[in-house]
Amino acid sequence: MSFSQTMKAVADPVRREILTMLKEGRLTAGDIAAKVEGLSSATVSYHLSQLKQASLITEAKYKNFIYYELNASVFEEIMLWCAQFTQKEGNS
Repeated sequence: MSFSQTMKAVADPVRREILTMLKEGRLTAGDIAAKVEGLSSATVSYHLSQLKQASLITEAKYKNFIYYELNASVFEEIMLWCAQFTQKEGNS
C-alpha cells in the first residue's frame, strides 16, 4: 500500500460512500450497486478495484459471489500516521 494511493482512493466521494457502506459489514458488488443510485455495475466495479488496489478493502469468494469488506488495519495505520501531527514534541 502506498500512502498517496490510499489518500487518492479516499478523495473520491463515491469511494467514501462505498467505504461507509462496508463499515456495516461485507457486501457484494451487486449489493453496493443497488445502494448507490445512478452508477452502473461497471462503475461500481471500477471503484471497488481502486479501493482494493489501495488496500482499503479485501475480497473473499463464497460460492458464486465475491464479498468486499473493510481492511481495518490500513485505517489504523492512517490514524497512527495522522496522530503524529497532533502530538507536541516532548509529550509521550
